[in-house]
Amino acid sequence: MQKLVLASGNRGKLKEFADLLQNRGFAVHAQSEFGLDSADETGLTFVENALIKARHVCQQTGLPALADDSGIEVDALNGAPGIYSARFAGPNASDTDNNAKLLQELAEVPDELRTARYHCVLVLMRHANDPTPLICQGAWEGRILREPVGEGGFGYDPLFFVPTHNCSAAQLDKAEKNRISHRAIALQSLLQSLAHFPSAK
Repeated sequence: MQKLVLASGNRGKLKEFADLLQNRGFAVHAQSEFGLDSADETGLTFVENALIKARHVCQQTGLPALADDSGIEVDALNGAPGIYSARFAGPNASDTDNNAKLLQELAEVPDELRTARYHCVLVLMRHANDPTPLICQGAWEGRILREPVGEGGFGYDPLFFVPTHNCSAAQLDKAEKNRISHRAIALQSLLQSLAHFPSAK
C-alpha cells in the first residue's frame, strides 16, 4: 500500500478519503498521526490553499501528501463563503454555527436565487519540491434550503439540496454521496491521472 498523508485535521474528510481510496492501493494517514498542525491557509483561492497544505505536509513528513481545499459557493453571496466555508461564522465555528450564519445571510433571498455549489480542489504532491503537483477539481451543483434536513454528512450538507436526488446531501446514503459529490468528482479525475504520476501509483 502506498502511504499518503492527508493534509487535513477534518475527521469527516479523512473518513471520506479513506473510504474512496481503500481499494485503490492507498493507505491514507491523518497528519495528526505525525504530530502535525495544520498549515496557515493564506491563499486567496482553493488551489493556493491546497498547494500550501500539501507542501507543508511533504516538508514535515517526507511522504507524498494529498491536500483538499473545498467549500461552498453561494451565488446570491457572490461566491461566499468560498475559501472561508469552515470558518464562515468565526475562527472556531462549528458546522452548526456556519449553517446558522448562512441561513441568516440568505434570509431574504427567494428559493430560485439560492443556487450554490460545493467545490473541491485536490492537490497531490510527491515531495515538497514537486514542480508538477497533480491538481484536480470537482463541482457539485445544488441550492440552499431554508432549514437543515438530514443527519448524515458534515459541513453544509444539511442545507445543500441535491436536485438530482430530491433531498439534502445529509440525507444521501454514504455510498451514493461518495459517488456523486464534488470530492468524488475531483478524486475520480485524480485517479485517472495517476497513470501519468509514476511515483504516486
